[in-house]
Amino acid sequence: MPATLLHTHRVEKPWGRDTLWPGFEDPAAGTPPIGEVWFQEPGNTTPDLLIKYLFTSEKLSVQVHPNDEQAHARGLPRGKDECWTILAAEPTSTIAVGTKQPISKDELRQSAIDGTIEDKLDWKPVKPGDFMYCASDTIHAIGGGVTVIEVQQNSETTYRLYDYGSDRELHLKDGIEVADPTPYVPVAPPVEIETGRTIMVEGPKFVLERWKGGDHVVNLPEGTTGWVIPITGSGDVAGVAFKAGECATMTGSETVSTSADADVLFAYPLARRI
Repeated sequence: MPATLLHTHRVEKPWGRDTLWPGFEDPAAGTPPIGEVWFQEPGNTTPDLLIKYLFTSEKLSVQVHPNDEQAHARGLPRGKDECWTILAAEPTSTIAVGTKQPISKDELRQSAIDGTIEDKLDWKPVKPGDFMYCASDTIHAIGGGVTVIEVQQNSETTYRLYDYGSDRELHLKDGIEVADPTPYVPVAPPVEIETGRTIMVEGPKFVLERWKGGDHVVNLPEGTTGWVIPITGSGDVAGVAFKAGECATMTGSETVSTSADADVLFAYPLARRI
């Protein structure tokens, strides 16, 4: 099919929230908070990318992911580059990306054990509209009070380095081996390629665009899937309707029509600009 509306999978998390985001039903009173919403294809499929919403009420663990080469050496299909589009944030909300200054692997290990790693991370304030690309080997932690759309390589391989004294399992050997404990280097700033169409990031693993409302012509290479993620508004692609809080995939050459009030993310694995 040229377009598919994806299934919505809600994930309960202790760090999640009872109040979500327009387009999502809040969890019922007395039920666990929702921390993530995943968009999944029907059936047992493993697409290149995974799209999530994150709803945080407290800091997530300090973690790192392997890159493709490191993942392949462990028999895993791919690494996990990811990026975050900040939809909402409390005034004091932060996200840690990279270390304040380069540190050795030995220092990283010791600081993960004694808890001083939290002070060695670069906690950056975030606000609605911010965007960050986090390469696989970047040590990071998403803070509390944020609503985020995460576009990532489809991998759930996470090595937890520190979890603020909780009893959850840490993965110090694997995590320290793949981590690059250096300061974060932002990607190039967004580039508007045509009216209402901006490239937020182009590679190395995927492209993410942000669209204003209107019609957008897309020509995907054969075998490539694109993900349409409406933040606000609604639209249609190849006869499949979508609205905020949903996500659709498409293949081939299609016109994606969106409402005048639409704010849409469009992601696809890196092949060529479309």
